[in-house]
Amino acid sequence: MEFDVAIIGSGPGGYRAAVLAALRGLKPAIVEAGAWGGTCLNRGCVPKKAWYHTARLLALGDRLAARGARGTLEPDLDAAWRDQRRVVETVRTSYVDYLKRLGVAVIGGRARLQEPGEIAVAGHGTITAKHVVVASGSAPHVPDALPLRGGRVITTDALFDAPPPDGRRVAVVGSGVIGTEMAFILAMLGREVVWLTRAQPLSNGRFSAPALAALRAALADHGIVARTASRPAACSVAPQGVTLRLPDGSDERVDWVLVAAGRRPRTAGLGLERAGVALDERGFVRVDERQRTTAPGVYAIGDCTNRAMTSNHALAEATVAIADIVAPGSARSQPERVPTVVYSALELARLGLNEDEAEAAGHEVATGFAGLEASPAALASGDARGFVRLVADADSGALLGAEGVGSHAGEWIHAIGACADRADALAALAAIRYNHPSMAEEIQNAAETLAARWGLSARVFPGHVE
Repeated sequence: MEFDVAIIGSGPGGYRAAVLAALRGLKPAIVEAGAWGGTCLNRGCVPKKAWYHTARLLALGDRLAARGARGTLEPDLDAAWRDQRRVVETVRTSYVDYLKRLGVAVIGGRARLQEPGEIAVAGHGTITAKHVVVASGSAPHVPDALPLRGGRVITTDALFDAPPPDGRRVAVVGSGVIGTEMAFILAMLGREVVWLTRAQPLSNGRFSAPALAALRAALADHGIVARTASRPAACSVAPQGVTLRLPDGSDERVDWVLVAAGRRPRTAGLGLERAGVALDERGFVRVDERQRTTAPGVYAIGDCTNRAMTSNHALAEATVAIADIVAPGSARSQPERVPTVVYSALELARLGLNEDEAEAAGHEVATGFAGLEASPAALASGDARGFVRLVADADSGALLGAEGVGSHAGEWIHAIGACADRADALAALAAIRYNHPSMAEEIQNAAETLAARWGLSARVFPGHVE
């Protein structure tokens, strides 16, 4: 079987690469060894988002009565699990059907590169392609101190694959995005969460100190507080539960443990080195700004190459890889323009440089800020916590980065992203005709405030004369 492009992995990046290849007139094949849709669809973004929406409803709690909705909401994690399976299966069916309707060859089996352009697929022989896109994703990292035990010590893979373990008291181990999200979601879905971390939540991320403080306060409102310097050193599993030995020598007993200690690229066993694809010291595929690997005709996208490990980056990189295949040199990756979003007690969203990064890069930093506490839309929704922050260069007025905190921040960050590449981005953000009342219109307030405060009005307001 011969194709124009063969894609290894069917997660968001692989799926988008296949779709774009077909839409641009290429003959593509996509190879998947596991469940179609990869981690995001089956054990990550999609089922987590279903649970998150339920958790946000439950988090309203007593505030509902004041808003005219009396009654009590009771969490039911088992029902939530069944609901996410329904969502996942519906999306998966639509997903595979769309690929087939586009003429994408859908091949189930484990892939291994024999050489650039030649892939052996278990059960299907060898396929050849002018170009190969490696989108093999990642797998959960399991610390030596926390060996997995079915039903007792699990990762999110197992949590979404099978009904939740018995027992109400659960330890969430990890301070990254997954731990921060799942600590909130599981607490809202009726579990007593013991959150054990090495460091403060999201301390290795790029969110501002005010954003992290707002999130910690929102989590604390629900009794969710990370116990830092408490990542377990060992664990023992018994029929009655799990005992975790903490660094200070004390023990913590829980019914089960969710290990959320990060992820690692899934690059072993794919024949990458044999085909001339170089890996870095951590096993990530090395690529250039066009997503090309060190092997001719072989590209890599998503978690297997990008340390950010988000579906957003995989989708963006798929666009670049296919564009380069169709028209070499026509696109390059811009990871700083890809939004990062955290779904927890507050939504956090960001793109571009933060203030510290902008200063380190030599910029004279100007900031624009608009809080949600006076936003009509935020007040009407019953949740006015959060803000919009824009980071710009005080000399040129160029937009360097942005951050949103608050309800639906992951949606309204797109308005900023759509203008981020423009030289007149601040003027463009101020000129958008916003819906009122809406959260997004605080972007306009932040842009106008920045312009007025930092002497950039001539760049933002039409006809302004200094």
